[in-house]
Amino acid sequence: MTKVVLDVSRLISRVRHPRPSGVDRVEMAYARGLMERYGAALDFAAVHPTGAYGRLDRETALGYFDHLDERWADPKTATGERSIPSVLPWMRRIAPTRKGVGSSDVLVQVSPHHLDKMEKTKKIVERERAQFVCMVHDLIPIEFPEYARPGGAATHELRMKTVAQLADAVLVNSQATASSFTRWAQSKGERVPPIHVALLGTERLPSPSGPIPTESRPYFVCLGTIEPRKNHLLLLHQWRHMAQSLPSDRIPKLKVIGRRGWENEQIVDLLERSASLKPYVEEINNCSDDELALVLKGACALLMPSFSEGYGMPIAEALDAKVPVIASDIEAHREAGGHVPDFLNPLDGPAWQEAILGYAEEGLRRAAQLERLRDWSSPDWSSHMDIAQTVIESVLD
Repeated sequence: MTKVVLDVSRLISRVRHPRPSGVDRVEMAYARGLMERYGAALDFAAVHPTGAYGRLDRETALGYFDHLDERWADPKTATGERSIPSVLPWMRRIAPTRKGVGSSDVLVQVSPHHLDKMEKTKKIVERERAQFVCMVHDLIPIEFPEYARPGGAATHELRMKTVAQLADAVLVNSQATASSFTRWAQSKGERVPPIHVALLGTERLPSPSGPIPTESRPYFVCLGTIEPRKNHLLLLHQWRHMAQSLPSDRIPKLKVIGRRGWENEQIVDLLERSASLKPYVEEINNCSDDELALVLKGACALLMPSFSEGYGMPIAEALDAKVPVIASDIEAHREAGGHVPDFLNPLDGPAWQEAILGYAEEGLRRAAQLERLRDWSSPDWSSHMDIAQTVIESVLD
């Protein structure tokens, strides 16, 4: 049977974090999914925070994954990073060793961790003497550097060069990402490895464990890191316009769920200082999965006005929970939601306001979307892992 090693450096590096990012969840899904398919033929490896690369003890790694899952599911861990002293025992237990390095057929990496270090990654691949399969989640920092952290575009360029030069096959989360990577590689004169599209499995939200919150007015949810790319400003400006032009009883509520990201001063200023928004806009940071399930279930719709995405995971999650979606008309959103959501231009404020009020007051648009939702099925991890396994096996042909 094919011997596979999965690089879980990202999960190891997240030991202090209270909540998982999307990439964290993908790496965890691969750890679980490949374990189911390969069993004893799967090893785990990582670049430790100390910089050392090597194999992880299997039972210790599986215990660590269980530990992360428990923390992610515990509402009590929703805020604050863990202290360094508190995580040192785990850091010692999951220290990698050289034993077993070079004994596998395929090395799989599904996070961007250390891909910006070309020589380090090259040495790892050479030491493993294995075919290299990796995942690209998006090229947003390159295509839209204005939405990235300072220096983010240059760092992501290094990652993509590593992928182009070292990967034997590339998995991507959408056709939108596949097209972006191909355009970038061709524009830079880089090789284009075989690319395989596998939509990410939908993270099914837990069934609400309590009563859905009752609100004095209808409400909408905007879910995602608070950063310019997510286009929160469009929604906040529309809510401010409604507050200034409509009777109070016609104005729905907006729940902004997500941690604060970067380059978001204008958004934060509106959230914190706009008196006209305060009665109608609520910011919720560090939301647990249970709380998210409760809040989302009672919403008129999920609002996703992003300018760019690699894949629209919140759209799939909302539709899977039978919650309508109003989203920006971009390729990644259409891949995630198919024909079900209402798609709007992310710059057309009046159209968004019209749709929001329509969903809040009339119910007809919501009913029409719920009807379309009847024949929609969410992408699942089993189908994704079928594709991943086929790709893993194909690089050995």
